[in-house]
Amino acid sequence: MNLSLGIMAYNEVANIGALLEAVLEQELTQFRLTEIYVVSSASSDGTDEIVKEYEKKDQRIKLIVQKEKKGKASAINEFLKVAKGEILIVESGDTRPAKSTFEELCRLFNDPRVGITGAHPVPLNEDQGLLGFTVHFLWRLHHRLNLENPKLGELIAFRPLIKALPTDTAVDEAWIEGKVRELGYVPAYAGKAIVYNKGASTIRDFWLQRRRIYCGHIHLKKTLGYEVSSMSGVRSLQLAIQEVRENGGVWYYVMGAAALEIVGRFLGWYDFYIRKKNPYSWDVAATTKDLKS
Repeated sequence: MNLSLGIMAYNEVANIGALLEAVLEQELTQFRLTEIYVVSSASSDGTDEIVKEYEKKDQRIKLIVQKEKKGKASAINEFLKVAKGEILIVESGDTRPAKSTFEELCRLFNDPRVGITGAHPVPLNEDQGLLGFTVHFLWRLHHRLNLENPKLGELIAFRPLIKALPTDTAVDEAWIEGKVRELGYVPAYAGKAIVYNKGASTIRDFWLQRRRIYCGHIHLKKTLGYEVSSMSGVRSLQLAIQEVRENGGVWYYVMGAAALEIVGRFLGWYDFYIRKKNPYSWDVAATTKDLKS
């Protein structure tokens, strides 16, 4: 199968070069990565200039520039207009795949029932302090949840079943997941497809991310009628207890992580129902952008 990759970027100067290097180093046997699009949404920090240098190195790399910042879903739509692959991969500009990630992500499409797959995000934050513990703890919970009921994000691959996304969704991967299910396909979690990311390292950025995501999921349920598995508070609590029993954890960090998540969800609820706000247009958590720091 031929693969098309779309990287969605807004001011990713700290990571875009390393991300493209990681993409070019992918070890593929069953698949061919035939085109790599970077959709830069009104970046003003030098992201475009770095991508242009990589365009000279590899003819598969192409830069698409959006003059206005319209949100990630709008950027994905620009990719969908031009992508020709049998499998489409969408990756956030502030992540980095391991060398076998694309192969692991895409081999699940050998099952004709599978319409979308998702990678296994692993944070590069130090697992220290309340926020460091919280970031790692939440992604471990996501991993456990994905093993039984996939909720995909950060790096996804899907069959070319969708022509465009609504531009007002803040949870683009979840919208694609819901639409693919609606079309009769199933999602699959590629637990060995590691993608590195950076969690928030300030409480402000943590809540900025969590409220936007939770608000986006409420909007998704209202508009598409689809609810991701992580919206189930009961199952999330059960998995959290299982995680603590198996891997341990300082009790006050566990309680602190729960409190941070509850406040983030409340703020998302408040944004949607009280402020009537739908924060889909690249609300940036600055401390998540540099994977080296």
